[in-house]
Amino acid sequence: MNKNDRKKEFHTGKVNPNSIKEFKVHEDCELLDFLLSKYPKLSRNAVKSLLSNHQVSVDGAPVSQYNLHLTKEDTVIVSKTRITKKVRANLPIIFENDEFIVINKPSGLLSIASDREKGRTAYRMVNDYVQQKDKHNRIYVVHRLDEDTSGVLVFAKNPKTKDVLQKNWNDIVIKRGYYAIVEGQLEKQEDTFIDYLKENSLNLMYVTNDRKTGKRCVTHYKVMNSNKYYSLLDVEIDSGRKNQIRVQLGHRNHHVIGDDKYGEPSNPIKRLGLHAYVLSFTHPISKKLYEFKAPMPKEFETLFHR
Repeated sequence: MNKNDRKKEFHTGKVNPNSIKEFKVHEDCELLDFLLSKYPKLSRNAVKSLLSNHQVSVDGAPVSQYNLHLTKEDTVIVSKTRITKKVRANLPIIFENDEFIVINKPSGLLSIASDREKGRTAYRMVNDYVQQKDKHNRIYVVHRLDEDTSGVLVFAKNPKTKDVLQKNWNDIVIKRGYYAIVEGQLEKQEDTFIDYLKENSLNLMYVTNDRKTGKRCVTHYKVMNSNKYYSLLDVEIDSGRKNQIRVQLGHRNHHVIGDDKYGEPSNPIKRLGLHAYVLSFTHPISKKLYEFKAPMPKEFETLFHR
């Protein structure tokens, strides 16, 4: 089958060129076999042409190698148009070895692809970077940060590392530290909040008195600095619940600045006032202690030195 025949086969309705197809991976397999199972009416060469034309991405990152290893929970997207690869320079890398790569994720950047954003993600940036060295390289999600939260974000570089970190994450993490800027001045210079959180129909978290169905979350804080309007906190969480810091502080009328998801606080620095500045964990196999830090954003410091 020549190039024109493959192009004709793709545009005859077997694969709709006017839509983007998205598939969830449920078990480990190779990419070509996965695509063939989703498009049984296409020939092997026609499916390969989708890859060679760069119309396939995994978790938002374009791929072309047919034998790429897929793992459970990966998302494969087949696009109607070519997905352009980008050269990644000056990536904010904190640490890299053979097992994982750690970056200082900017605020306003999704960790991974979502329903509304497939391409502009931290995952895409880091995956492009590792594939510049070898097209067979790829990365794997270990944990996530909210889109508007900046700071330390870890990706695994092989499926074995991803599995061992993910399965043991809550047990191996020693410290998760954040800088948070909130409205007002807190009554105590340091304290611990213990609450139970639930998720509503709008996918928003809230504090509940129902301890049976709510998820327990523990947050510690210390006041680092304050002025007439805002307080800068050093926050450490024992549990990793969705939006935990934002919800618990907002529940006490100390909303994180820029957080229009859980309130209507002011936004003096034009971004969410939350930054993951430290993450430390013990490797579950080697038992080696790793600690990664991302410096306080300049706009955080500036707000308290005006």
